[in-house]
Amino acid sequence: MAGLGQGDRVVTCAVVRGEILFRIARLPRGKRRPELEETGHQFLDAVHCEPVPERAGDLYAAVKLARQERGLPLDENDLWVAATALALGATLVSRDSDFGGN
Repeated sequence: MAGLGQGDRVVTCAVVRGEILFRIARLPRGKRRPELEETGHQFLDAVHCEPVPERAGDLYAAVKLARQERGLPLDENDLWVAATALALGATLVSRDSDFGGN
């Protein structure tokens, strides 16, 4: 993958996996759905799913409080994804506008 250094790896977590599967499941039946189902399952099969570490709970509380104090709330799942990335020492890569650097 472009932009990855030697020794870097791409992982996901259970929260992201659940969101992907949920969004696929609620797609209307149509000719694009089977293609998106296949692509989604290929991605999930190819990428290791890290468990949410216990420390993510501590970081979740700290991040949620800091964001609320700044008037910048995050969606609950986004908070868990961010806390999990922090706990793993991972770089979070997302197209979600909630992670726009605030």
